[in-house]
Amino acid sequence: MIESGSSVVRFDRVQKSYDGETLVIKDLNLEIEAGEFLTMLGPSGSGKTTCLMMLAGFEPATHGEIYLNGRPINNVAPHRRDIGMVFQNYALFPHMTVAENLAFPLQVRRLSRADVQARVERVLHMVRLSGFGSRRPAQLSGGQQQRVAVARALVFEPALILMDEPLGALDKNLREEMQYEIKHIHETLGVTVIYVTHDQTEALTMSSRIAVFNDGVIQQLAAPSVLYEEPENCFVAQFIGENNRLQGTVESVDGAFCRVALDDGERVRALNVNVDGEREPTTLSLRPERVAIDPKGEAADNVVSGRVEELIYLGDHIRARLTVAGNDAFIVKVPNAQGHASLREGARVRLGWAAEDCRALDAPGTGSAPG
Repeated sequence: MIESGSSVVRFDRVQKSYDGETLVIKDLNLEIEAGEFLTMLGPSGSGKTTCLMMLAGFEPATHGEIYLNGRPINNVAPHRRDIGMVFQNYALFPHMTVAENLAFPLQVRRLSRADVQARVERVLHMVRLSGFGSRRPAQLSGGQQQRVAVARALVFEPALILMDEPLGALDKNLREEMQYEIKHIHETLGVTVIYVTHDQTEALTMSSRIAVFNDGVIQQLAAPSVLYEEPENCFVAQFIGENNRLQGTVESVDGAFCRVALDDGERVRALNVNVDGEREPTTLSLRPERVAIDPKGEAADNVVSGRVEELIYLGDHIRARLTVAGNDAFIVKVPNAQGHASLREGARVRLGWAAEDCRALDAPGTGSAPG
């Protein structure tokens, strides 16, 4: 059981089942501190949105307790939880003006007319929509409508803001613009935000911490840089950023490192992160940018051979797809400044990387459900 502390949100052994048999959330323990921007990230059906809906009060927990500012809220009605919500479809009232949409949650709380007007003007300025108060949602662009939705969640100064895939309906450029917009609003106000997405780039860009969900379980909870650089299992390594996987068998373990025989017989040295022991199968995780082609004079603890299958020119770098130890989807990002004019499809090349950049994780197909 989690001890009560300064957390804004606390999930204490929370479970959720829709049919009374299958758990979509499995014994969740999670604390979210004041001012955090925590993202719940995972594929469809992983449980992240269910957690948000339970916290908002739209779904009941099957077991366990949810706390908001130290107060149990399982039996508190959604409108009494002091939580702001931002949805993917904006959920604005089409017959109301922007100002009327923003005023609505304040009027429900019976604030004075002067206070309502002051708060509406303040949040419009905050989301850079001053002067748009008299327009209706249909007269706004998608990005402007989403800013209004964010402003409506902020206007009554809630203890917590929940965002459920809020940028999913926007095009790529507008989506990226709104990512920074929401991030800057969070940094300015210091409000606590819980954000749900399946987009790992979005999560890396915006979050203080990321909870990676799969099969109703948090696989890893950490800062974006830690998730990317130090994944604890195969699922996280594969879901966060681009990742090369090589299968092999552990030959020996030496403290923090281990020696692994790859499927083609080559031996490499890797960080011992999550292996079952000697003579057991393992999956090696290696980021494409950590691999060097023809590592002459470079620090490369491991050197293996590969065959170039495809080269794609991407401006600042060349994306090379190779076959390495039976994996024909091994990716190396070659910076344009390095040249490699001799690199061509069908060529045999040597690849090198440092042992600490290669993580020995759980065996293929075993899955991982920590916690």
